[in-house]
Amino acid sequence: MSKIAVALLNYNGKTHLKNYLPSVVQFSNDHEIIVIDNGSTDGSVELLKSDFPSVRIITYSENYGFCGGYNKALKEITSEFVVLLNTDVQVSEGWIEPILKLMESDTNLAAVQPKILDLKKKTHFEYAGASGGYLDILGYPFCRGRVFHTIEEDQNQYQKTQDVFWASGASLFVRRSAYLEAGGLDEDFFAHMEEIDLCWRFWNLGYAVKVCPESVIYHLGGGTLDKSSPKKTYLNFRNGLNILLKNEKTADLFWKFPIRLALDWLAIAQFSILSGLPHGIAIIKAHFHFMRSIPCQMRKRKSAPRTSKNNPRYKGLVIWDYFIRQKKTYGKINP
Repeated sequence: MSKIAVALLNYNGKTHLKNYLPSVVQFSNDHEIIVIDNGSTDGSVELLKSDFPSVRIITYSENYGFCGGYNKALKEITSEFVVLLNTDVQVSEGWIEPILKLMESDTNLAAVQPKILDLKKKTHFEYAGASGGYLDILGYPFCRGRVFHTIEEDQNQYQKTQDVFWASGASLFVRRSAYLEAGGLDEDFFAHMEEIDLCWRFWNLGYAVKVCPESVIYHLGGGTLDKSSPKKTYLNFRNGLNILLKNEKTADLFWKFPIRLALDWLAIAQFSILSGLPHGIAIIKAHFHFMRSIPCQMRKRKSAPRTSKNNPRYKGLVIWDYFIRQKKTYGKINP
């Protein structure tokens, strides 16, 4: 049995498999590679069988989404560690070993991400994860190397291996036992921000999450859902509220949640003007659907275990830092 399995979730991603799976096969040093197919109809499975005979294929008859597909597959995969890897990722030589060594040395470590650079502009960080993720006091995410739409050039300024609040789902190394203990990815999210919710639950269970920049990958981004899509806006706003309601401390939730809701409503105008009316409508739908799901989220909150372990959450408000104080980079916001 392989110590670590590299698991790629695919849904009609034949082109991505053709373009980026060769680098995974080349640089994964005989570790098991698995493609989980979520009911593709574009010939993905046929391509895998003909062009990638060494790759194990797990097929499902329907699309269970990012969360459901991985949850089902990680019950079948038996490796101690699993990499949840997007199909639009190009990996580099030696990308597995530094993280595997780190996770083997610390049984309290539940998840790790590599440094993620932009495949289209390899000198810069990539939006979805960069060099490790953080969350501010109201639940707004940002990264070492990316704050809102400001993306930094990689000059090894975030090269230290350290605790982060969340690790990116584009290339998420997980300890399988911790993943199952935490209940896996929340399938109600379907996609987007689900890894932040999972990492928060890891911290609440007493585990740790890190970034290991010694490992480097290149992410195309938007491979599943383009950032210009109103559906992505909908999922990000809905799931952002879900994360806060599920995981925030009760004493803090009473004052943080109303502020977060008010700021989201201000965002409706901003998104409608800058990105188009469909994005503003998407935020309204996100709030409406979130309100309907509150009883379900409260049940999850009630059943979720919590410890007193400190996590590296940012204690400031990133919106204030970025837009008012004009601190545009992580190094200036959280030095």
